[in-house]
Amino acid sequence: MAITWNSELELGIPVIDSQHRRIVEYINAVYHARNTHSFEEIVEVLDELVDYTLSHFAFEENLMEEAGYPFLNAHKKVHRLFARRVGSFQQRVKTGEDITEELLHVLKAWLINHIKCDDRDYSEVVRANMVEATRRTKAKKGSWFNRLFG
Repeated sequence: MAITWNSELELGIPVIDSQHRRIVEYINAVYHARNTHSFEEIVEVLDELVDYTLSHFAFEENLMEEAGYPFLNAHKKVHRLFARRVGSFQQRVKTGEDITEELLHVLKAWLINHIKCDDRDYSEVVRANMVEATRRTKAKKGSWFNRLFG
C-alpha cells in the first residue's frame, strides 16, 4: 500500500517537510512501478530516489550543523548506513534481480521510523536556530529608513 502523507510525518520545518513529501512521492512511484510490472520504471525511480535522498541528507545535515545539533555525527551515520543499503538495492536491480517487495518494505519502514524518531529529535534545535537566524537577519537589515540613512 502506498504511503499517505499525514501530520504525524511533519516536523514543522517547511523545507524539510517538503523534501520528505517528495521522498514519499518517490516511494509511491516505486509502488506504481510494481503494480504496472515495469522493471525500467523501478530502475529509473530508484536512481532518482537515491539521488534526491542523498541531496536531502546533505541539506538536513547542514541545517543540523548550523544549529549545533549535538547528535549530528550519529545522525550522519544513520544516513550513511541507509545510503549504503539502498545502494545495494541499486546494484541488485541492475543485475536483473526483482527487489521490489523488499525495497518497498525497507523504504516505507525506514522513512516513517526515521522521520518520526531520528528527524523529530533534531527538529526543535533546527527550528530554534532558523527562528534566531531570521531574527538576526531582520535586526541587521533594520527599517528601510535606517538602511537608507543609517
